[in-house]
Parts: sequence; structure tokens; C-alpha cells
Amino acid sequence: MSGHRAVGRTEASVSLDLDNLWSYLKTYGDKSWTSLPTFIPTVVPRLLEVFDTAGVTGTVFVVGQDTEVDANCEPLAAIAAAGHEMGNHSFSHEPWLHRYSRERIDEELARTEAGLVRITHRRPIGFRGPGYSLSATLLELLEQRGYEYDASTLPTWIGPLARRYYFRTAGLTEEEREERARLFGRARDVLRPIGPYRWRGAGGRLIELPVTTMPLTRLPIHFSYVLYMHGKSPAAAKFYFRTALRACQVRGIGPALLLHPLDLLDEGDAKGAGFFPGMGLKAAEKRTVVDWCLGELTSRFDVRGSADHARAVSATTLRKRPVPHD
Repeated sequence: MSGHRAVGRTEASVSLDLDNLWSYLKTYGDKSWTSLPTFIPTVVPRLLEVFDTAGVTGTVFVVGQDTEVDANCEPLAAIAAAGHEMGNHSFSHEPWLHRYSRERIDEELARTEAGLVRITHRRPIGFRGPGYSLSATLLELLEQRGYEYDASTLPTWIGPLARRYYFRTAGLTEEEREERARLFGRARDVLRPIGPYRWRGAGGRLIELPVTTMPLTRLPIHFSYVLYMHGKSPAAAKFYFRTALRACQVRGIGPALLLHPLDLLDEGDAKGAGFFPGMGLKAAEKRTVVDWCLGELTSRFDVRGSADHARAVSATTLRKRPVPHD
């Protein structure tokens, strides 16, 4: 599968963070996560069908812990067999990764790499932090370990509002709230670029491929938000998404758009994850919306996986940005 390759059109990409059911429950403070409940065997065939329908070769960021569960190995291998890129999404999927020691971050990267190599025989070259967790130490280690790009930034101001809502509904202790103090990012993340750039202090080679937000307003435009809006008003959701893509075209930005597994599942598929936005919609309805969004995206842009997107922009002159303070 080669995806769309149209000469003269701006490169864009689509990726999915393969956050498993246990990782959602863990972040939410639900202790049942320790049994590692999985929906990977259910969601992967749906994802592959979605990518195939859209004619897209995408990227799937995998949590290392899931490579060590037998039930997940065959579906994960199927993603690679279909030609999609596999990226590193940490081993433990803890959005407080930025608080880890250097040694523990390195272990998180290494264990996930080992799991992916064992299943797919391919070493990842891209990383996305859980909950957009990012630090100077992480970026330095990514460069040292030979990664070509990071995709952990979400340049929006809405993160603290989403976190406040999340805390209000989750049963978290004060210690757990402190751990998650940067979940979904900080307000100052709105100042980060929407388009790709290089990290200056990490060695100067590592490319940052941000999850694209709406030009000017910096509101999120990835699929979970579109589905949430669709639950309120299908017409408004379509107008919002089309407006975002047109704004990206006007600004010359090739969007890097993000899917989550729950964008393809409903409460019957993911018991206990009803707190996630849009879970009141049936999976079939979600699929219709996702297919429409991907159709809109591929009609306007040359859609690739994240690695191909990063390599395409690496041939251009990219700005360099200082690494964040830990």
C-alpha cells in the first residue's frame, strides 16, 4: 500500500496512538488496569480497514507493554505486514514521562524498541510521548538512539481546560493529580509552531512533527474532537473540519492528524472507557465520520505516514527551536 502521492500537493500525515484499554484506565486512576485489559485484537482490524478504504499508509505509535502480551502480537504484526509504520509510544504509557530519570526514560525507549523489533523486525524511528509528555532529556535520548523525528507536541491553549475537566471526573489522589499536572499539555504550548521544525539543543537533527491544530485559533482538529462535535451537531463538525483544512492550505501547512483507538470503538468494545469524549456514539457512526474526514484530507493533501512526512519536510529549510526546560 503506497497511500496518496500527488505531485504538487502539500505533504500531510495521519497517525494513530494505540493506547490500549488498560492505559486509559491507568491514567484515569482505575485500578483495574493492572490486569492489562486489551481491545487491540478488536481495534486493529478496524483501523486497517479504515486506512485501506482511504488509500492511506499511516503510522501507529505502539505502547511497549502491549508487545509483551500474547493476544496483541498477531494484530501488531498485521499492522506492519500491511505496510504501516510502527512508532514508539513509550513502554508504560505514563503521561508523566517527563518526570522520569534519564535512565528510566532510556529504558522506556529501549524496551519498546525491543518489543517492536521482535514482532515486526523493524526498529522505530519516530516517537510520541504519552499525553504529549516531553522533556529535554527525552529529546536528547531520542537523538542519541537514532530517531529521526518526535511527534509529542500539541500547540494549543486548551490542554489545561481538558485536564481540569478530566480531574473533575476521575477518582485521583492528590499525588496522582500532581503526577498528571501536565496531562494534555500547558497553556504556553499554544506558542509552539504548528508546522514542523528541528530541535536546536538535541543535536539539531531531530525533527518535531506537531499534532496540527487550527491555524490562528489553535483549537484541536484531530479526530476525537471532530467526533465530539459530531455528537452535538454533525453539520457543525463538518464545517469545522473543512474550515481547518482550508486554513492549513492557505497557510501552506501540511496537517499531521491524529486518531485514537476510541475513535473506532464504542462502550461495548471498551468497557470502562465511557469517560472519553464521544463514547456515546456507536462505532459504526464513528467509522462514517472518520471515513469522511480522511476523504476530505486525502482530497486536499498528499497523505503519508509520519516518517514519510518528516522526511519530506527535512528536505526543506526548517526553523530550529530551543528544547523545552525539564
